[in-house]
Amino acid sequence: MEKPLVILTGPTAVGKTALSIGLAKAIGGEIISADSMQVYRGMDIGSAKIRPDEMEGVPHHLIDVLDPEDEFHVVLFQKLVKEAMEIIYRNGHIPILTGGTGFYIQAVLYDIDFTESGEDMSYRESLENLAEEKGAETLHEMLRKVDPVSAEEIHANNIKRVIRALEYFQQTGEPISLHNQREREKKAAYNSAYFVLNAPRPLLYERIDRRVDEMLENGLVEEVERLRERGCTRELVSMQGLGYKEILAWLDGEISYEEAVEILKRDTRHFAKRQITWFKRERDVIWIDKDAFDYDEKKILDFMIRELKERKILPEL
Repeated sequence: MEKPLVILTGPTAVGKTALSIGLAKAIGGEIISADSMQVYRGMDIGSAKIRPDEMEGVPHHLIDVLDPEDEFHVVLFQKLVKEAMEIIYRNGHIPILTGGTGFYIQAVLYDIDFTESGEDMSYRESLENLAEEKGAETLHEMLRKVDPVSAEEIHANNIKRVIRALEYFQQTGEPISLHNQREREKKAAYNSAYFVLNAPRPLLYERIDRRVDEMLENGLVEEVERLRERGCTRELVSMQGLGYKEILAWLDGEISYEEAVEILKRDTRHFAKRQITWFKRERDVIWIDKDAFDYDEKKILDFMIRELKERKILPEL
């Protein structure tokens, strides 16, 4: 019998964290963070990491498990999630995968195989050098020519994923988007419910702008300064996250403070838009439009629990 898995995702700043706590308490769940930034210790404000006092006693996994200098990627994420799920099942609880990194969620749900067909370090190094000399856009344009679907999905600044896609094409002669599509079409590896929380775009953008202001009030600049002092540069995967690279650019004198704030708000809005596009392409998702529930968390939770009972993830009482 397939093991249960609940997914709660949606665009950044939509309100996933608070809802996930309510859901976990209602169904006997433990939360696994599906966020590519919250794994890092000392990166609390920019990643909007849940604070211990906000957890309300609900166990959380994959938060504060790596140092900012460590590399984090989807294969490691997949491994850590499987380990966390085993612990949760042993506890007799239901895992709730919560966060906005759609690609990571997909990797777990469909147990995607990321086995590489051999590594060509010289090709990888040549791409890294090209990015260094000509900039990220040059690599992204190369990807667009051989795999326009991936180029649409992967942001130019995500150099590691762009290189991975170019490497895959060079090794196999086929776009990695085709490989990912085949993997996506596999049956889900769990008895799952895939909830996507959403809100009207004007409200979402307003929440994003407010969140950025709150991050700055809560000490985002000081957090980035501390990371910079310990030697964290923008070459690190961790420092390429939203909130960190913009403040670094200001601290390095490349842009003004006002520009850094405006770029951060703009890029976070763009990120939310890309997240929604991603989730619209996913199969078997259950959309939860907050306005349709009058923004009432109890109504949303009641709806989610009905869905979980229908899917036999929760027993009918």
